[in-house]
Amino acid sequence: MRRTVFNEDHEAFRDTIRAFIEAEVVPVYDEWFAAGQAPRDFYYKLGELGIFGINVPEEFGGAGLDTHKFEAVLYEETARAGVQFGGSGVHVLLALPYIKMLASDEQKRRYLPKFVTGEEMWALAMTEPGTGSDVAGMKTTAKLSEDGTHYVLNGAKTFITGGVHADRVIVCARTSAPSAEDRRFGISLFAVDTKSEGYSIGRKLDKLGLRTSDTAELAFVDVKVPVEDLLGEEGKGFSYLGHNLASERWGIAFGAYAQAKAAIRFAQQYVQERTVFGKPVAHFQNTKFELAACQAEVDAAEAVADRALEALDAGELTPAEAASAKLFCTEVAHRVIDRCLQLHGGYGYMNEYPIARLYADNRVNRIYGGTSEIMKSIIAKSMGL
Repeated sequence: MRRTVFNEDHEAFRDTIRAFIEAEVVPVYDEWFAAGQAPRDFYYKLGELGIFGINVPEEFGGAGLDTHKFEAVLYEETARAGVQFGGSGVHVLLALPYIKMLASDEQKRRYLPKFVTGEEMWALAMTEPGTGSDVAGMKTTAKLSEDGTHYVLNGAKTFITGGVHADRVIVCARTSAPSAEDRRFGISLFAVDTKSEGYSIGRKLDKLGLRTSDTAELAFVDVKVPVEDLLGEEGKGFSYLGHNLASERWGIAFGAYAQAKAAIRFAQQYVQERTVFGKPVAHFQNTKFELAACQAEVDAAEAVADRALEALDAGELTPAEAASAKLFCTEVAHRVIDRCLQLHGGYGYMNEYPIARLYADNRVNRIYGGTSEIMKSIIAKSMGL
């Protein structure tokens, strides 16, 4: 069936991104992989390309659009090439919605022009050691100073993607203790300057996959955060976090679908070139049946991902629908990528082959943004169970 989610503008963007990846990323990607991160100056190139400003209002240097479809194209093209754009996805998919939703006009004038150019890269610091999906259990605190000019931030965060290169981090912290009636009460959000005294980056975490994406532990010891960098209202942070979870989970769902689609492409190429028992691997019925089954699953995941994208752009994607899309697409990707790796035989286990890296990169999709088990809980609750 014909796909209708993208128009000519999106396809022109696709051509630009594909050419950029071939020229600027593929030749050096092995170096990034070995280093465990993309170089900082790469983000300036993304800024020059206009990727960071698509959904930023024109008055702050952006294109002024309100759509996730260009992000969707980006997911498909990076997966197709077997590459990642470092931690830049967090910058756009996670951080930008909070700035647009919560920042005052004065804050937007300070933050957004540098956001668009890549001069200031952003990350989101929510997860803490020992809390995981239980955001309400966070221990990081931000206490208002006696003179009311700044907050004093103390605590630690972990699994912060983009945390090594970030210039500003949206930090979730407790400005007051939880109430007896509501554990979620008292959380606030701050746009913290990473050059602040007392702010430190701990380990750059050694991950199974997503090797070119810098993920770090962060620590805050009496970090002074000006009151001008409080995002939104004090104490309402948890509701803000919930507001943007749908778009985050759509992003994970769409990215997973794109990885599964890319896995079939890699496997098709391999089985047509690889010969065993005097015949191409593609000649055997098992190969045909396995790839056909994978293609059927990816067709279904594409339909789910596209439907969620249209709903997101229309402002109608519900938390349960986002959870359903994430659960379905990530589980499909898990099955498809595993079967495509199997068709590579021993070579599928070698990191020089994109399917091996894809296998490792994909695994986290069923964990971050809320585990598959959390997604099932959300869906079940929406069913009245």
